[in-house]
Amino acid sequence: MALFRLSADHVEPLNARARKLTAPGNSRDPAALYQALQAQSSDRRWIRFETERGVERALASASSLVIAGRPERLLAVLPLESELEAETLRAWQQLVHVLTHEIMNSLTPVASLSRSAAGMLEDTPALPDDLRQELELAFSAISRRADSLADFVTSYRSLSAVPVPTPEIIDIAELFERLQALIAPAWRARGGQAVFQMESAAMELKADGGQLEQALINLIKNAYEATSHLAEARLTVSASLGRGGRLKLEVSDNGPGVAEDKIEQIFTPFYSTKAKGRGIGLALVRQLVNNNGGTVRYARSLGGGARLILTF
Repeated sequence: MALFRLSADHVEPLNARARKLTAPGNSRDPAALYQALQAQSSDRRWIRFETERGVERALASASSLVIAGRPERLLAVLPLESELEAETLRAWQQLVHVLTHEIMNSLTPVASLSRSAAGMLEDTPALPDDLRQELELAFSAISRRADSLADFVTSYRSLSAVPVPTPEIIDIAELFERLQALIAPAWRARGGQAVFQMESAAMELKADGGQLEQALINLIKNAYEATSHLAEARLTVSASLGRGGRLKLEVSDNGPGVAEDKIEQIFTPFYSTKAKGRGIGLALVRQLVNNNGGTVRYARSLGGGARLILTF
């Protein structure tokens, strides 16, 4: 828990957690964070601030007391983004599991009965042609719609059925080489550019290689779609070491980015900013990254475009 002393025109960190919270490399804009803390007027409220990993939420609680005859105001700040994220994921996993199970239980017999009924028509030659045609059309429509819904539900099952990670030592240079060979040609074909860069040539991470690669592919796919209208689309995937030696993977593009009022929702299952999106991609990315001990955040980019940061 980070502790601060508040005065009319000053915010003073009182412990190591407070100094770490506002230090360069953690907080992207310490002055803005101090300003948010200074504006703490109620006893308890949520605050949001920018870090190198993206937007974080914390619970701030203020208390007034008298020390040595002088009134003091202390503020306790408890960052809870990771805990909230993990709890939210568990809740969504359970909900998706229940919904998909119940829907499939009802949908499967509907699809089966529609096909059986269509087959029975072939064994009933005495029906008038116009009635036969109407029934065939109706059963065909039911069957197609049931199959479509089954496919839709199956896609959401991936959110509740992610395999347990199998950690291994991942060479980031080799991972980037594979990804570049996979996706760079498509970017070049439309006049764009996909750049992979590393702070150091020797960077490793212990995680499930397949799950990490899938998470990055999902983010790259989103960037590709977001920049489809640009003549000079650009993707940048970078790896660097943050404070404490934590590995930071960043995927950014020069597309339109995410509207301010949509940022909080983009990782929510079923939510999508795309007209025909299902809201699975980023929700699955968050789950894959969290299962491997990391976090994923959307970070504002000064140059525009989307910027997502994975930290391990």
